[in-house]
Amino acid sequence: MNIKTAEFVSPMHPDKICDRIADALLDEYLARDPKSRVAVEVMGGHGQISISGEVTSSAEFDVDEVVRKIVGDGFKINKYFSKQSEYIAQGVDSGGAGDQGIMCGYAVREADNFMPLEYELARGLCQKVYAKYPFDGKTQVTVENGRPKVVVVSFQNSKTEELLRLVKSLIVADEYLINPAGEWSVGGFDADSGLSGRKIVVDNYGPEYAVGGGSFSGKDYTKVDRSGAYMARKIAVDYLKKHDARFVAVRLAYAIGKREPVMAVAEVDGREVIISGYDLSPRGIREILRLDKVIWSETSSWGHFGRRFAWG
Repeated sequence: MNIKTAEFVSPMHPDKICDRIADALLDEYLARDPKSRVAVEVMGGHGQISISGEVTSSAEFDVDEVVRKIVGDGFKINKYFSKQSEYIAQGVDSGGAGDQGIMCGYAVREADNFMPLEYELARGLCQKVYAKYPFDGKTQVTVENGRPKVVVVSFQNSKTEELLRLVKSLIVADEYLINPAGEWSVGGFDADSGLSGRKIVVDNYGPEYAVGGGSFSGKDYTKVDRSGAYMARKIAVDYLKKHDARFVAVRLAYAIGKREPVMAVAEVDGREVIISGYDLSPRGIREILRLDKVIWSETSSWGHFGRRFAWG
């Protein structure tokens, strides 16, 4: 028996609102100064939004205006910025990684985009429900032997019977749990607090797959937590196709200030393969994936993989 479960959240979930703010700020800095170094974290909820991080940039703009375009008025916006540490900068300036860390990437032949089936079903369902109910919400799909078994959907401002009919029209399962705690009309920052980087499993591949530990939103390409994870996904997809494999897992590991990874291995259908043929330095990854052309805000909702980005 093979049972797997994955969840997904809408762009109006409190954590995702924070991710969207973080990447919107990153875009603004890079649009005005492409050499900006940005690492910002966002926490919000209950009338307050706090933005903290390290930014080295010549860009100047109204941070509050960027935030209000996402959340509207009525929030007190607290900002706590400092420049990137000179000790970190000296390693990054020479082309090295902005931190140590391990990055993971996967590709599996369960869906057309090489993503896990349970993850793709949860994401697709969330997107379709959100199209009708553009509010805070969550989906969850349990798959048994490749077949949907239990579907859970909770969405703000929905009527349970109407939502049930919609969900049944979108996915066939043995059991449906729709607004299982009851209908609800208060969501987002009004109901809960959020934090950027907290939905790391949703941003990756779901709970069946290991993540390196680093979050994505609010970080420029020199932060290998983000760029290295994107590159790991590209290699996984490339190797899946090259070896006509069923499953590929990629692991990259970096040391702060060093250009090349200290580990670069792929597991192809259980067989370990040393990765070669790629420039895996931060600058090399930027060129391969054209990260200087990415609109980061587009990645902050609906997951970072399997969405036709350059990394797959």
